Amino acid sequence: MNARSVVRPYVLVPDLHTVSGCTVNNGGCGANATCTYNATTKAVKCSCKGGYTNTGSSVNVVCTDSCTVNNGGCDPKATCSHDATTNAVSCICKAGYINTGSAVNVVCTDSCTFNNGGCGANATCSYNATTNTVKCTCAGDYFYMGSASQDIRTVNISANAKWSQNGVTIAGGHGEGGATNQLNLPRGLFIDDDQTVVIADFENHRIMQRKNGDTTNGQVVAGGNGQGKGLNQLNGPTDVLIDKETDSLIICDADNGRVVRWSRRSGTTQGEVLIDNINCYGLAVDEQRNLYVSDHVKGEVRRYQGCDKIGTLVAGGNGKGAGLNQLNYPTYIFVDRDHSVYVSEWQNARVTKWNKGAKEGIVIAGGQGAGSALTQLNGPLGLFVDTLGTLYVVDEFNYRVMRWTQGATQGTVIVGGNGQGAGANQFYNPYGLSFDRYGVLSVVDAGNGRVQRFSIE
Repeated sequence: MNARSVVRPYVLVPDLHTVSGCTVNNGGCGANATCTYNATTKAVKCSCKGGYTNTGSSVNVVCTDSCTVNNGGCDPKATCSHDATTNAVSCICKAGYINTGSAVNVVCTDSCTFNNGGCGANATCSYNATTNTVKCTCAGDYFYMGSASQDIRTVNISANAKWSQNGVTIAGGHGEGGATNQLNLPRGLFIDDDQTVVIADFENHRIMQRKNGDTTNGQVVAGGNGQGKGLNQLNGPTDVLIDKETDSLIICDADNGRVVRWSRRSGTTQGEVLIDNINCYGLAVDEQRNLYVSDHVKGEVRRYQGCDKIGTLVAGGNGKGAGLNQLNYPTYIFVDRDHSVYVSEWQNARVTKWNKGAKEGIVIAGGQGAGSALTQLNGPLGLFVDTLGTLYVVDEFNYRVMRWTQGATQGTVIVGGNGQGAGANQFYNPYGLSFDRYGVLSVVDAGNGRVQRFSIE
């Protein structure tokens, strides 16, 4: 047999892109591009995804984060970021600027040129280009309350939450006195996010601070220079707040008839008067740093914003009484994120809720006369409202703290209620109340000169 040569057919191997299109290695387009394939021309096309810009060419597409290219097309006074869902570019005006354009076309304008930067009619607005912030300078003897954003603590507490029935003393508890490990008829308190506690030490005419982990003495952070009306003195303070924006304390200096501010910075020796000639008792602040103050003599609550010494009436103001448009000896107050105001009415033995703009309050706890039944309160004082709308309130003369769920006709006792006393499960005229971010409860036990902490179980 004659040997024959074997002829192998010639096979044309086409370019990978024409065979697989976009299915292999995204067509060579890169991770931040979308690949499309034209079956007729057998061409691959690379297009940058949302939030990315082509910094290469039409032939060699290079997709770069749009925010790194000309600030993503945002105004130079805006911060460029990406939408978490679509990854599209989002432009947000920097602090000190306001968007005078639209959501699509963001135009950042110096805040002072728009509505006076929110400073109000009695202030001059100025802009600091270095810090990108607005500064409001009040005219005459006005003091600025503030309009910048402040994070207001919201506490998520389970509807079935329970607390230890025996409290742990975290301040005072060494008898009545003026030493730094003592308190004398303390009233209101405030707990910061780092669990620092500040306490209105009424009879010692001072504000005491207790940092988390302190086991011995507290620190005097305002007053403490004897009873008096000097700017370095306090006279019977009943409530205190921490203003994070200015790193200062806002204090109801009750027996001096004024609200004062003390810087928390080292070396501060005196405060400044914010509001004078007011029978203040309780204080609250909303997320825009508007200040709310209860006046127990006039039977009203007012909101103060910007350079303001008159305030806007938000609750009561119709004389003392039991009508739904009245308050009777309002003490402590709470403001939620909807700007509803909750008021403890000591002499009406009830707590009322005043929705924003309302002319009348709604009774949400008590209101059945003073008494010890679960439908009643007897001397309501410190209060707090959680994210579920559940009310927690000190019931002074029943020596207990109660919880009232939204819409409930009666409350439940969560701590105390074991008669007047100095035991770990007892109170003697409790006053202030607050929760930390974890739902741990702290109660001012005035008659025992201490602050008790109750862990959540």
